[in-house]
Amino acid sequence: MSKLKKAMDKAMAEREMADDALFEEQARKVPEPAPIPRKSAERKDPCVQNFSVAYSQTRVQPVDPEVLKQNKVISLFHDHQMADHLKTLRTQILNSLEKLGGNTLLITSAHPGEGKTFMAINLGVSIAQEMDHTVAIVDADLRKPAKDHFSFSLDFFGIAPEKGLSDYLQGQAEIEELLINPGIPKMTILPAGRSMANSAEHLGSPRMEALVREMRERYCRDRIVIFDSPALLVSADPMVFARGIDGVLLVVEAEKTTPADLKRCGELLSGCNILGTVLNKAR
Repeated sequence: MSKLKKAMDKAMAEREMADDALFEEQARKVPEPAPIPRKSAERKDPCVQNFSVAYSQTRVQPVDPEVLKQNKVISLFHDHQMADHLKTLRTQILNSLEKLGGNTLLITSAHPGEGKTFMAINLGVSIAQEMDHTVAIVDADLRKPAKDHFSFSLDFFGIAPEKGLSDYLQGQAEIEELLINPGIPKMTILPAGRSMANSAEHLGSPRMEALVREMRERYCRDRIVIFDSPALLVSADPMVFARGIDGVLLVVEAEKTTPADLKRCGELLSGCNILGTVLNKAR
């Protein structure tokens, strides 16, 4: 190889080295591009409710507020002296259900007329007023109508539906056909329907088990389902399906329900989660 050729090769090699050094120097001076923030995927949590609830399948039948006030749906009226007591009860019940990891509640009493339906309706309305809860109230009192109580849909809301829970249990209707929104946001009711002489058998049937399971699992934990049942000491109905419910609330009437009654109720509800008692009609 000639000296000229060697000199040319050496010059080209030095030039390439210089170019590489210059490129590296310039690369060090250029700031690294800021990392592009990755958009976190929007988590569509099925338990996050849109609390401007619009009912598409549930029948909406608004009730005059004056009718509700006259029929003692007092949780709607915050100036009522009992409204704060109901809010306290609401907090206690929700806390207890949360500890149990449940969302179904059975409300009963020792005897008829002690205020269990009044408590079921007003507790349900109060829970519906919470920012993060909706409520379904099921009239599971399928016994023959009492003298002063026919059904809560009629007694409290002035609504007399043609069908109800009894029709579902007989396979003559589905849940979606029976739910009614009485104009109270985030609350639906499932009326009892016609009375049934063999109500205990129907409430203990696989179809009732399916209803409880569907209403528990179909909605998230922020949907509370309240079952208003007959009185414990006059009917086997509440005992039949109470064990499939997350918690039981026992309504006690002041100066009427005796310690013996309470003891017997506790025995009948053995194995159930009794969340507590509510003293009603206290002077």
